[in-house]
Amino acid sequence: MLTLILMIFVFSFLCKIAWILFKATWGITKFILGIIFLPLFIILAIVGGLVYLILPALIIIGIVALIGKLTTT
Repeated sequence: MLTLILMIFVFSFLCKIAWILFKATWGITKFILGIIFLPLFIILAIVGGLVYLILPALIIIGIVALIGKLTTT
């Protein structure tokens, strides 16, 4: 019985650690994509002459960012 209780506690602990690692990985991924790759993609698209594709994407990103900022306050 004691072994079963210990196994439940260890499983619970490992699940919490896995959840924390998932949240940290998601945060790092959002940071890298938002700070590094999105501006690089926009610059390369403008240089390549794809402004007509980037402009609607920038408008959508701006609206999503505005809505996200409004819902967090």
